[in-house]
Amino acid sequence: MPIISSPHEFNVEDLYLDLRRVNGTPLYLKCEGFNFAGSIKLKAAVAMVDAAEREGRIGPDSVLVESSSGNLGIALAVIAADRGYRFICVTDPRCNSTAQQLMRSLGTDVRVVSTQDANLGYLHSRIQYVRDLCATSDRYLWLNQYANPDNWRAHYEKTAPAIAASFPDLAVLFVGAGTTGTLMGCARYFKQHRPDVTVVAVDAVGSVTFGGVPERRVVPGLGTSTRPQLVDESVVDDVVHVSEPDTIRVCRELAARGFVLGGSTGTVVGGASRWLAEKYPGEDPVAVAISPDLGERYLTSIYDDHWLNEHFGQDGPFTHSHWSPHP
Repeated sequence: MPIISSPHEFNVEDLYLDLRRVNGTPLYLKCEGFNFAGSIKLKAAVAMVDAAEREGRIGPDSVLVESSSGNLGIALAVIAADRGYRFICVTDPRCNSTAQQLMRSLGTDVRVVSTQDANLGYLHSRIQYVRDLCATSDRYLWLNQYANPDNWRAHYEKTAPAIAASFPDLAVLFVGAGTTGTLMGCARYFKQHRPDVTVVAVDAVGSVTFGGVPERRVVPGLGTSTRPQLVDESVVDDVVHVSEPDTIRVCRELAARGFVLGGSTGTVVGGASRWLAEKYPGEDPVAVAISPDLGERYLTSIYDDHWLNEHFGQDGPFTHSHWSPHP
């Protein structure tokens, strides 16, 4: 019986969903949404705050600051509430209202930046806001998930070893690319300890992380409009890009089978399914994909018909007449 005194002390590390029965894909989905922050970002949040505490960068008057489209902000809000820190999350209009409300309920000061950058996103504008804010006072501490090595170390030390232990015969690992903290940590671990494992990055169409052409994106989570400093392409074996309509289609297919998962999961599963069909046609390799979060925070977006019609039109491939939930 687990008994905890801090929210970060609980995280389900060994739950996998076998997608063969769900959508016919030979893929195990590592479900990372079962903790008090509701996503895999709790690991990075704890690692970055712990390091800042060890190094003496957090004082009695410190205010933590971070740019986030949702999950990392929520995770930091949980840690800040637990440890008594003030926290400012700088986000943008793509951040779900549910995520914003959740952060505010935890005592976070949520600031929404609505100025688009040259790549049709908001990341550059958010980061500039953070830099300008930090320049006004030394009490502001930017954890900087886009360049902080403790972001990827959290997954090098925890996520990747857990996968390796559960699947000693693993052939392929699929990891979504946002800040690339999860991707870089897992890729570095397997390159060092299991170089026979193929690590595939899954990114969103319209993201510039791996040199793609910038396009408008409305689903928060994976993809960037400014290349993260953490990116090291030398440890990634392949990259697959997934369009937002495909992301939404996969999410709704999974929900039709009882699994309401987040937008990033739809992207990763969509990319993994296509990659496996192309690289291993008719075969059954041991493959794992990481599911960063659950789907409740997306009920007002990718699971809402009005939102879909607003952003994709009424003829988008998302209604039940366009797909069957059973393979």
